[in-house]
Amino acid sequence: MGRPTGFMEYKRELPGDRSPLERIKDWEEFHHHFDEEKLRTQGARCMDCGIPFCHSGTLINGMASGCPVNNLIPEWNDLVYRGLWREALDRLMRTNNFPEFTGRVCPAPCEGSCTVGLNGDPVTIKEIEREIIDRGFREGWIRPEPPETRTGKKVAVVGSGPAGLAAASQLNKAGHTVTVYERADRIGGLLMYGIPNMKLDKNYVQRRVDLMTSEGVTFVTNTEVGKDISAKQLIADNDAVILAGGATKPRDLPTEGRNLKGIHFAMEFLHKNTKSLLDSQHADGEYITAKGKDVIVIGGGDTGTDCVGTSLRHGCNSVTQFEIMGRPSDNRLANNPWPQFPRVYKLDYGQEEAAAVYGSDPRTYSIMTKRFVGDENGHVKELHTVEIEWKKDENGRFGPVEVPGSEKVWPCQLVMLAMGFLGPEETVLKELAVEQDERSNAKAEYGKYATNIEGVFAAGDMRRGQSLVVWAINEGREAARECDRYLMGTTQLP
Repeated sequence: MGRPTGFMEYKRELPGDRSPLERIKDWEEFHHHFDEEKLRTQGARCMDCGIPFCHSGTLINGMASGCPVNNLIPEWNDLVYRGLWREALDRLMRTNNFPEFTGRVCPAPCEGSCTVGLNGDPVTIKEIEREIIDRGFREGWIRPEPPETRTGKKVAVVGSGPAGLAAASQLNKAGHTVTVYERADRIGGLLMYGIPNMKLDKNYVQRRVDLMTSEGVTFVTNTEVGKDISAKQLIADNDAVILAGGATKPRDLPTEGRNLKGIHFAMEFLHKNTKSLLDSQHADGEYITAKGKDVIVIGGGDTGTDCVGTSLRHGCNSVTQFEIMGRPSDNRLANNPWPQFPRVYKLDYGQEEAAAVYGSDPRTYSIMTKRFVGDENGHVKELHTVEIEWKKDENGRFGPVEVPGSEKVWPCQLVMLAMGFLGPEETVLKELAVEQDERSNAKAEYGKYATNIEGVFAAGDMRRGQSLVVWAINEGREAARECDRYLMGTTQLP
């Protein structure tokens, strides 16, 4: 695929980003774009490797290896190299309903399992994917494609995140009448309110929602299933229901002083910020501001990074990010071989911005919060920590052990808890008596997605737990296939 010797002739290149000190002044996306010649050169690096692990879509040691939606990466890389952009778009859309999302927010496990990466730098797959779909919209190649006939079957989808949108898109293509229910005032779920605008411009989300609307999907906002409308009513009114409400129950930090003012879950902070930005460019003041404050973000994942970047744009006084685990190595370790996703140290956009402002990476590793301390008004004013080491106990299990004499006090007036999610909110699951697994997720076998309730399916984070956007799209597509099979006895959906 591509140029047979391209991976030896050309080096991996990325278009770069806007300057950190420039981009923190606004909420616009921070990526630059390559011109066509550069993109074709990068596509030429895709080698004829025989077994393209990049689109394998498997889990190794609990982490994604290759593309979960099985994108036909070598094929569209070759087509881009040859300048056949329309054909590349056709191949891309066969497996991925929303490349404009994954091309921006996916951590690219495909690149981690690229064969070129065995002895060099992997192909710039994510960049090429994004440019294919963006060009498709620019050129007018992507147009509404409503189904020619309707089956007469009705399906309700609960949740409008990536899993719900993917399921709705596929079921609509099969000719079913699909209604998507969202409790927020805008469609998109995590894509709309969980990911900041500078990382995923909401115009791209709305553009896709508008396209799906013109194809016949009905969206209902400001409607919480289990509260504004009963889940049992959905079952009565539809031939099938897909539960795709996500894993939105945040992990808390039950320690001394937790109830002080100024301590928030990360998603509350991010959601309110984006809503206020979209509603009024922050003029309404209906958000949690970090301006002039010493901010501490507890949690080292993507959500924590988003809190760092958002705080900087507010004009915080300082920002520090705590990570309970140790600092990753600079290079792959022996226990993290290719084609696993590489667990290596990197500066994400938020840390890069903080380093540009304050001179260093804002992350502190191997640290644990002991208590919060408040002022006379009941507002957090400082945070006490201790350093930890990870050691095996008598049963051979690793756990944190405090380092004596390592206590430290950190001034802070705003704390964000970004420690992940425990599972789905259970209102709908309890109302319908859907069986749950040991992690409280909706119990439904991967690949089949059927719950114990007739005609009710579950997909995405609500079924698998907190995961990647691309896994949610994978599950939404596959759940739609199984739902279609249930409704019609057979299916032609992939």
